[in-house]
Amino acid sequence: MAIPVNLGKPELCAVIGDRLERSPQGQITFADFMALALYHPEHGYYTRQAAQLGRGGDFVTSAHLGSDFAELLAEQLVEMWQRLQQPIPFHLMEMGAGQGQLADGILAYLHRQYPDCFAAVHYTLVETSAALRQVQQTRLATWQAQSVPITWRELADIPAESLTGCCFSNELVDALPVHRVTLTSKGWQEQYVTGSAANAAAPFMITLGPLSTPQLEAYLEQVGLVPIPTSHPEHYTTEINLAALDWLAQVANKLHRGYVLTVDYGYAVKRYYSPARSQGTLQCYYQHAHHNEPLINIGTQDITAHVNFTALEQQGDRCGLTNLGTVPQELFLMALGLGDRLNQLAQIEATDPQTVRAALQRREALHQLINPMGLGKFNVLVQSKGLAAAPTTPLKGLTMPPLM
Repeated sequence: MAIPVNLGKPELCAVIGDRLERSPQGQITFADFMALALYHPEHGYYTRQAAQLGRGGDFVTSAHLGSDFAELLAEQLVEMWQRLQQPIPFHLMEMGAGQGQLADGILAYLHRQYPDCFAAVHYTLVETSAALRQVQQTRLATWQAQSVPITWRELADIPAESLTGCCFSNELVDALPVHRVTLTSKGWQEQYVTGSAANAAAPFMITLGPLSTPQLEAYLEQVGLVPIPTSHPEHYTTEINLAALDWLAQVANKLHRGYVLTVDYGYAVKRYYSPARSQGTLQCYYQHAHHNEPLINIGTQDITAHVNFTALEQQGDRCGLTNLGTVPQELFLMALGLGDRLNQLAQIEATDPQTVRAALQRREALHQLINPMGLGKFNVLVQSKGLAAAPTTPLKGLTMPPLM
């Protein structure tokens, strides 16, 4: 599928150009470029509008496929509440809540199936995009009208050790700005974005330079890429997500007692930095097609990189979190009852076309959630903090049943 190509939003390109002019050596790290492209307060991809998400936009998440994902996740949240001895309030902090479907689905299911847990919930949404925050507020207005405690806050403004419950995210970490590094004859060098005055149609280009921070060298050493292994070829390129480590440290700081649940796509460290993955994991999404050209469609396309789940586990250890397990989304959802939902659909004996059509659509959505070539291969990482004792049995979502 051909990707429609344009430079991107002129206003955002002008902002980036001005930033380059004011920067030493006329360049910024790729991480800084990605932050501007996605999160600039006025022109960034995630801040300009909400219409680019969902079936009619550039990509869909599990929450866009109906209510089942939210309801199955709610089952896990209820078990967490019970294991925490049913605290009141029970804090649910969702980070990067998109268009609010997940929050709406969780609240509706808890209200219907677990009223005691629902009554204990205080729901906090952490959202940097003003446009998405407005969509979320509109979607959740009915719950607020019923006096359900729902608040929008900046992560930095939440007091330390103030939350008892679960802090969770779905497809957030992959969109945090990443540094990109390339192996050269001089060793590891970092990718920078700089100006290209000779080409007005493509005014930005990638150049290489020394690592911008000692944290990158330390990270490369931690993942086994310093000293440089002989297995990795020259020009090998990959990503380092320092922002993810900072984010998890902040989340761990806010949590007094409970869980951190992270859903995203990615790999363990050995797969992430495999010699065969020589061009890294960076992907851009535009109108349900993907490519690896971040310097086009600037501000109008998503830019992501896979998550190094080993790095999140290790960072959790450093921040006082206990790693409870990482499982594929397909196994997580099957353990929470997705298979039972498929069986119930198979037993429907309706003959009217509308009911049959709805059942087929829902079955297709459920299969998408566990498709091992798609959403099913996402990982679910669960970490805990402040539990009185190590659990004798794993959380239900981590029991990893056999696949159907």
